[in-house]
Amino acid sequence: RSFTSKLVILAVVLVCFIFYFKLVDRNLDGSNSNANVIPDPVHDKQISHLEQLIQADLAKQVSRLGDNGEAVALEGEAKDIGEKFLAKIALNEELSEHLSYNRTTPDARNPHCRNLKYDLNVLPTTSVVIIFYNEPYSVLLRTVHSVLNTCDRKILKEIILVDDGSSNVELHEKLAYYIATRLPRDVVKLLRLKHRLGLIRARLAGARIARGEVLVFLDAHCECVTTWLEPLLARIRESRTSVLVPIIDVIDAKDFHYSSNGYKHFQVGGFQWNGHFDWIDVPNRERDRQRKDCKTEIDICPTYSPTMAGGLFAIEKDYFWEIGSYDEQMDGWGGENLEMSFRIWQCGGTIETIPCSRVGHIFRDFHPYSFPDDRDTHGINTVRMAKVWMDDYINLFFMNRPDLKHNEEVGDVTHRRILRNKLKCKSFDWYIQNVYPEKFIPTKDMIAYGRFRGVSRNLCLDDLQQNNEEPYDLGVYMCHKPDVTKSQFFSLTRTGILRNELSCATVQNSDELPFRVIMAPCNNNEKYNEKWEYADGQLKHIETGLCLDHAGLISQEHIVVNECDPMSETQKWKIEH
Repeated sequence: RSFTSKLVILAVVLVCFIFYFKLVDRNLDGSNSNANVIPDPVHDKQISHLEQLIQADLAKQVSRLGDNGEAVALEGEAKDIGEKFLAKIALNEELSEHLSYNRTTPDARNPHCRNLKYDLNVLPTTSVVIIFYNEPYSVLLRTVHSVLNTCDRKILKEIILVDDGSSNVELHEKLAYYIATRLPRDVVKLLRLKHRLGLIRARLAGARIARGEVLVFLDAHCECVTTWLEPLLARIRESRTSVLVPIIDVIDAKDFHYSSNGYKHFQVGGFQWNGHFDWIDVPNRERDRQRKDCKTEIDICPTYSPTMAGGLFAIEKDYFWEIGSYDEQMDGWGGENLEMSFRIWQCGGTIETIPCSRVGHIFRDFHPYSFPDDRDTHGINTVRMAKVWMDDYINLFFMNRPDLKHNEEVGDVTHRRILRNKLKCKSFDWYIQNVYPEKFIPTKDMIAYGRFRGVSRNLCLDDLQQNNEEPYDLGVYMCHKPDVTKSQFFSLTRTGILRNELSCATVQNSDELPFRVIMAPCNNNEKYNEKWEYADGQLKHIETGLCLDHAGLISQEHIVVNECDPMSETQKWKIEH
């Protein structure tokens, strides 16, 4: 009898032990000392409460609402709540909670893509790594379901969710319970980090435990289009040193409308000299290369991209580690995408956009979370990148960010320079000449460049910190000293174009003088940009014959052109650098 009782007790303990581990998140070590390997306790009462919460979430969802990526408008109190979320986290979480986790997306692919066939038996397996920090619960789960719904299990080895120290309680036991009870246990895994490490180190933690042959990094606010994964894997099978990005479509943060810019037009990655990523049109040079090398329809050929945005990309796992993974001394987020972009190209790889792979991404108007102590991790990380990969071009970066020139938080980059030497990587000048020759270099082959200072007064041409994406009035401001800063740095090209990095000076004709001077996005074909001439200290607009004039202006006012007067001191300019 005593023996039987002991067996019963042992069986009960064993069942509880198994059930306990079934309902908690599968915390994985991954050779990372910051990973939490102690499960959170979940008791019977908690289980009942969590089930009620999840049932309430599911009851809130409206069947087929927003399907096919359709926009949705809330009304009444829900609309007001949604607007508060938009103001707080730049995303309509209220609407997201009404949408199914399994809502469908439109098939935005080029029709030629639908004719392609893939042998799943020969494609490499994939680990999809998703980092999240206080991501809206419903948005995160929609991302996970979207991956599950669009990927065949033959090629999807696992989805690794890495919680970078979230404080949002919904992302604790509730998320763990949902994963344990409603998602395939052998596919979806949850790794909790003990402390917030930032995007870069969190991704490394996920990559270390990945078992797939290919790593796919996705942001936690994505929705995938059918057959998005196969084209990425097929290209990596052809070329293991190709790092691939899908076409990234836009999911509106307010109404969750999935929008693509048609199936023919898409952009690739560039950069600005201030260290920020930029979208650019596919250069004509690249289209010429595709016509020569492409084996399929040119519209669906892999397309070289000078950089990548960094949120969504695929890379062979072994190559990820061989090429140097990430700079682990980078904090938070930001700068890692350009660092990886330059490193891949300079060290023998390629970055390619795969047109037959499309993923929707929620782009927010502002970043809702800061890193501890509000540090400029993007700027600091970008300095680390520039010191290793940009060679003498680093001066153009510091011209744009003089505040970072002597920042002591940057730290030592010796180990990354050793990596560069070990990999026998090419120079940044090689990168500019061979990968991104379209990039405007403000100091190369110019008639003059630097600060355009009025001779009679301490006023300089200035963009007045205006948005370069739209046309704006060129202005004047008190000259910055001693360094020439980005807002006052202009170039006069050999072809007579007065410009800064992104915009070219044009004259806005009107009924009477003086005329305004507008900075507008430069045309890739230089013959369509307006021309200027610098002679005897005057800047003359060729088409109108008028001269740049700051007569009567004070700092922060807009510059004009007027009838040329060789005796006028307000039309004389000195160019300094």
